Amino acid sequence: MIERIEKELYSLREVLQSHPVYSSIHTATDIRLFMEHHVFAVWDFMSLLKQLQSQLSCNEVPWVPSGHPAASRLINEIVWGEESDINRKGVPMSHFEMYLEAMHSMGADPVEINRLLQQLKEGHHIDAILVNSPLPSHITNFLKFTFEVVHTKKPHIVAAVFTFGREDLIPDMFIEIIKNLKQTNNLELADLIYYFERHIEVDADEHGPLALEMIQQLCGKNDEKWAEALLYSKRALNLRIQFWDGILQTIENQKTLTTAV
Repeated sequence: MIERIEKELYSLREVLQSHPVYSSIHTATDIRLFMEHHVFAVWDFMSLLKQLQSQLSCNEVPWVPSGHPAASRLINEIVWGEESDINRKGVPMSHFEMYLEAMHSMGADPVEINRLLQQLKEGHHIDAILVNSPLPSHITNFLKFTFEVVHTKKPHIVAAVFTFGREDLIPDMFIEIIKNLKQTNNLELADLIYYFERHIEVDADEHGPLALEMIQQLCGKNDEKWAEALLYSKRALNLRIQFWDGILQTIENQKTLTTAV
């Protein structure tokens, strides 16, 4: 069934792997714009991850067995790597915090993601925040889907979106574009390059295989679960394409304004 899903998703993944948003990045301004939008996908990824952990392992006191010991082991290993990795200076932090660090190095503006986080800290519900958000539709639609998935409280659906819709969707060519840009510009790209290289390395060598094994365990021989896994994975990839489309349009609009001035 894993092979069938991967085959069904192949054309969508091809669109993502060759999306023109990557080749649209030529300047520091382009990278900053990309990061200011992409940071939301880095952030909400953690909500998918923590939802899986909360359902597949017991996080309450008194503790009781979750009933998913094998899947719990898998997800806890992934959480450990995503939530408490080591940055390029050897400091423990989540991959999201690494990304914020890279934004700071690049001079990208974190005001919008910080505003969302502050609203959450103040007790506002994520659904209400997104309904009233001034963020572009490609960001809010992407986030709304993520939390629709979380609200299903179905581990196999959350795991499918996490595995097929989120892991390893930044291609190696994007790293090369950034490295080439560094050769021709005096930019503080070390933190950003480290983030992407680390994320790709961990996903390919560790988290990707673990996540596929988790899907197998959660869906088992249940045809309905496999069908839901495929349906939500397709939706996830289509929304990621729309997300990339929106970032590309933002970058192109900025170039047009700069040329006009």
